[in-house]
Amino acid sequence: MKTKNIIFYSAGIILLIISFFLDKLVLVSMVRNPILDYALGSVTHFGSVFIVLIVMTSLFLWQERKREWIPVLWVSFLASSILCLILKSIIARPRPEDLVAAHFIISTVYSFPSLHASASFTAIPILDLEFPKLKWFWVLFAVIVAFSRIYLNVHYLSDVIGGALLGFAVAHFFVFIEKKHKIFQRIKIFRR
Repeated sequence: MKTKNIIFYSAGIILLIISFFLDKLVLVSMVRNPILDYALGSVTHFGSVFIVLIVMTSLFLWQERKREWIPVLWVSFLASSILCLILKSIIARPRPEDLVAAHFIISTVYSFPSLHASASFTAIPILDLEFPKLKWFWVLFAVIVAFSRIYLNVHYLSDVIGGALLGFAVAHFFVFIEKKHKIFQRIKIFRR
């Protein structure tokens, strides 16, 4: 693994550990604003797995030579989503909305890790490979989606950091595997 990746993942894990101690402090310090409530409520819907997957698939379909990465994109999203749901069931951490009176979004599953953050960050390693100019726009979008989940009282800081790390790591893993072994490129239905 490259040194920059080791540093990135180490920093992410340290940040995740620290964030567990800051969760309630960040939650309590949130200032409410009706305009932000509406804006971030809208943003959070664009960060759902389904919307992110449609946007990313459309982007890769747009340029024929980049279509070979669509299976990697889909497998990355599927794997990170399944891992998120498994971790949510195992950890079974209650959502912050259970502790705070303000409910902006109705949620049905546990809190850790954030599936929205995972979905948004899953796209980054694949975008970095094929659309490097769009990567930083997407990083900003992913950070705003992650923040919206905290602001709307459906996740703690550690939930979104954990989801972001999970999504990024899963996609990074599948990009590495595909670059090294060309699994999807060898399958006839995925070739041009």
